Amino acid sequence: MTHDPAAEWQIEPVDRPAQGREVDRLRFLLRYAILAPSGHNTQPWLFRVRGDRIELLADRTRSLPVVDPRDRALIISCGPALGSLRAAMRHFGHAGRIELLLAGNDRDLLARVGFGASHAPSPAENARFQATTRRAFAEEPMPCGLGSEIEALARADEVTIAVIAEPSAKARIATLVAEGDRVQFADPRFRRELGDWVHSRRAATRDGLSGAAFGMPDALSPVGGLVIRTFDLGDGIAAKDEQIATGSPALLVVATPGDGPRDWLLAGMAHMEALLAVTAVGLTAAYLNQPVEVEDLRPRLRDVAGVDGHPQLLLRIGQAPEIPPAVRRPVEEVLID
Repeated sequence: MTHDPAAEWQIEPVDRPAQGREVDRLRFLLRYAILAPSGHNTQPWLFRVRGDRIELLADRTRSLPVVDPRDRALIISCGPALGSLRAAMRHFGHAGRIELLLAGNDRDLLARVGFGASHAPSPAENARFQATTRRAFAEEPMPCGLGSEIEALARADEVTIAVIAEPSAKARIATLVAEGDRVQFADPRFRRELGDWVHSRRAATRDGLSGAAFGMPDALSPVGGLVIRTFDLGDGIAAKDEQIATGSPALLVVATPGDGPRDWLLAGMAHMEALLAVTAVGLTAAYLNQPVEVEDLRPRLRDVAGVDGHPQLLLRIGQAPEIPPAVRRPVEEVLID
């Protein structure tokens, strides 16, 4: 059965239930939550209705055991879904009541969300959601004030985001990205895992990375996956990524004071706020997470970025050609009893 790869991005705000049960309004807002970005576009989240609340759960069947053996990135990826839900609630006039639940007996239960007090959204809070890209960005300076805004948004979630725009610091981080590429692609297990998540936007699974994310036609996605699984492309990808990172207007290093599940979830929420701020000024973002995925590189990234604590994410921001949005699973597929 064919499907429209962009269907989940076509949301009509007028469809939101203005009256009725809170849970019905929350269900509608989940249509925004599922648009959140995630590693390899695995979309490792589930939602469950409990009374007038929505619970967020980690879907560990979508883990990446090679690149993410501790499920660190999986929990981080659930954070943007929670952050997107919070942003959608603000957009429609409510503060969110978010209770983090990572200390309980159910290790998959991450948070519980309900409507809070009425909230008048600011123009920035009304920003729409973004699509990340793997293409090169135009070398134009970051808008004045954006870095300070991103840093302030992160502090509200107990997270640090260092905005790196100084050329020599970007070059040093770019070297770490390239080193991470070579380490990862030298491992056949990494190549198999990545290749298994590269498929067409029209695939029935509605997940993973399309060839379009790498600058190739979507129809060539199966070929791209086969090539990744078969050949060590590390040197070529490292050279390209190093150039891309160096040429980006700014890099963002997301860091947390600790390195446990709560820190990971907050890192995901905070970086979603940063992505919304970036989108609001017409820019886009992409991940360069190699230095946080290769454990030996994390301390070096911390030192270059000048952050305390533990680096969790590395992103680049700038301007890039528009590409089709990544496919998403429908709400019905991620909402469980």
